[in-house]
Amino acid sequence: MRDHDYDYDAEPPVADLAAIEDAEPLIAAEFEWAVAEVALLAAASRGRATVLDVRRVRRAEHAVIRETFAHVARMARPVAPRRAA
Repeated sequence: MRDHDYDYDAEPPVADLAAIEDAEPLIAAEFEWAVAEVALLAAASRGRATVLDVRRVRRAEHAVIRETFAHVARMARPVAPRRAA
């Protein structure tokens, strides 16, 4: 017996899809940051971490910060009421 009823075959609501689409640039930036971190850790474990590896991580961190601010700004902007046609 399941604790909750959820239709896994149903399409997600339009609002959920819109929220995911709105957050996609931030998600992509966070993914690139994770990739850069893994590459830096792998290089460091081999004893070959370079200045370029560190710069890549720093650029990825800055991209996440920029996208976070942009995402918050998009969320904070007021929704304009729709006009009747």
